[in-house]
Amino acid sequence: MSILSATPRKLTLALTLATAGIMASTTATADDVKPIKIGVVTFLSGAASGPFGVPAKNAAELTAAQLNEGKLPAPYNTKGLGGAPIELVFIDENGGTAKQVSEYRNLVQQQNVDIVVGYISSGDCLAVAPVAEELKKLTLIFDCGTPRLFEDASYQYVFRPVAHATMDNVAAARFVLERNPELKSYAGINQNYAWGQDAWHDFEGTLQALKPGVEAKTSQMPKLGAGQYNAEISSLMASRPEVIHSSFWGGDLEGFVVQALPRGLFRNTLTVLTAGETATHRANNQIPTGTLIGARGPHAAFAPDNELNRWLRASYREQFNADPSYPSYKMTQTLLGLKAAYEKAQAANEGKAPSTEQIVTAFEHLTFESPSGDVSMSLGKGHQAVQGTTFGVVKNDNGVISFTDLRHFKPEEVTPPEGVKSIDWIKGGLKY
Repeated sequence: MSILSATPRKLTLALTLATAGIMASTTATADDVKPIKIGVVTFLSGAASGPFGVPAKNAAELTAAQLNEGKLPAPYNTKGLGGAPIELVFIDENGGTAKQVSEYRNLVQQQNVDIVVGYISSGDCLAVAPVAEELKKLTLIFDCGTPRLFEDASYQYVFRPVAHATMDNVAAARFVLERNPELKSYAGINQNYAWGQDAWHDFEGTLQALKPGVEAKTSQMPKLGAGQYNAEISSLMASRPEVIHSSFWGGDLEGFVVQALPRGLFRNTLTVLTAGETATHRANNQIPTGTLIGARGPHAAFAPDNELNRWLRASYREQFNADPSYPSYKMTQTLLGLKAAYEKAQAANEGKAPSTEQIVTAFEHLTFESPSGDVSMSLGKGHQAVQGTTFGVVKNDNGVISFTDLRHFKPEEVTPPEGVKSIDWIKGGLKY
């Protein structure tokens, strides 16, 4: 980034990070700086591991290694976190909330990690956040989408440097209505826990707010990981809606698509998959042309053409022989947010390693750059990120997926303002 072409906000961040890197190099060398140990929690087994957990793990390994080597583009081209090397410890998120709480305590109290980054499942992040607060351990949520995390509670040590799911479902409803202004009916199939419940309420609420009187045909709520959806598909087909909404993700999403296609569910019904981008990376892909797809933000195929995005795509392809999907983007975004906050705190601490509380202060209301564009920690008292998002329409050419009719939504179009709960903002007409 050129100093002459930088915006004031980007210039401030670039100078802050550069100053921190210079100060760190004068106070310590690579040989005498203690590594910063980060516990990374993601699905390493089970149905969610292939499409979600492993791409996130890959991105964590790649980003940490290249940060340690100082190989990222500016403003992240200094080594490690303020000169300290990053060390990763991986934990499998599979197993349910009770197991994750136990694993979290073990990471902090037995493995002595400095920071925790993790959680794809909304149930897991809701369960772990109070424990992070109890143990006063900086914890960054990289994917979990439920808006309840900061709308129903307030935390000092927990941050989510990625957008929450209200954005996805408000954007999905807006996109559906733009493509079918005369919409008369809709239905949904979502997983029966915080993530799916919130997604359906936000999508349905937005449709009702923007087009009063549109008819809900059916809402199917199978349990997370159900695997078989024949009964739900039958109900959807019998109700004959004009559009079907689903926030399915991971193995559930792939199973649903495989089971619904031969029965013709998508043939005459517009389908919107708010987390569908991960399913487009499979070989011989079956997602039909015309499906509306989201990537939970401006990630992956929807990411802007910037230097950080070019770095991530090229580096990921070289190391893993695949394109990074949106969990990869969100993991990298979270780690870059951590670097920005850490080095801002370090600069304010005269180049010395900052305390957890100093990093917390630096993280609050931070704006930082990512492969997916600028990120603003402007909700949840400075603990919740805001971004715009993008949806596209699938074009399936003999199993090769591309996107047409991309629609980008600004943050204010799809996200409530600070201090307003998502459901109240939607009921109030989504004013911005």
